[in-house]
Amino acid sequence: MSTFAPEWLALREKADADARAGDLVDLFRKIHLNRAPLVVRDLGCGTGSLGRWLAGRLDGPQHWVLHDRDPRLLDIAAATVSGVAVETREGDLTALTAADLAGTSLVTASALLDLLTRDEVDRLAGACVDAGCPALFTLSVAGRVEFDPVEPLDAEFEAAFNAHQRRVVAGRRLLGPDAVEATVAAFERRGATVTTSPSPWRLGPAQAALAAEWLRGWVDAAVEQEPALAAEAPDYLRRKRDAGPRVVVHHTDLLALPT
Repeated sequence: MSTFAPEWLALREKADADARAGDLVDLFRKIHLNRAPLVVRDLGCGTGSLGRWLAGRLDGPQHWVLHDRDPRLLDIAAATVSGVAVETREGDLTALTAADLAGTSLVTASALLDLLTRDEVDRLAGACVDAGCPALFTLSVAGRVEFDPVEPLDAEFEAAFNAHQRRVVAGRRLLGPDAVEATVAAFERRGATVTTSPSPWRLGPAQAALAAEWLRGWVDAAVEQEPALAAEAPDYLRRKRDAGPRVVVHHTDLLALPT
């Protein structure tokens, strides 16, 4: 299932909502008290999952600008992010400048940073800081997975998956699990205050469908990166599926506040 398929985004939405760090939202709300209306830009909005989770946690009237490259996803998001004013922007979000962000109260995104390059993250941080705009980025891959029960092959598949996350795509070296560190550094170089908070998925029997789909994609990516693991993959998948699987998939949220 594609990372950007509506079916995958729907399958993961509740786990995303349960995982996101509400303490960072509370911190933003304290700083922006009595500054409504809020203008929120959701970068790589997908079907609007983050908007459905976040809009009700922010105070007062809001105007959301939903950015994505996929018009199908934008149509779904525009129809399902409710209770706020919504507009959509189709295009390359990595090209946004400080001028584009003028008047924005909050830039936000979910599961985006690990898909960017170091230069793209640096430009995005620069645009936010130059516009004086806080940024809340949720659910960035942290590169750590914990299975119950544990077995020796877990570390090999994890290392291969992490290398796959850092692969070169169309000449772009993706950050993968290095994204949070790179983003924190990019904001702090510009004088912003950055706070991070863990946002792990905790998957067990109640999330069996998501866990199974995530596991298949995780193993497939590892094998694509390290073909030598292909011989181990079928039995490894079977053992994990027979065990549940029970797994904690680590992510990190961050809030950057320009001074």
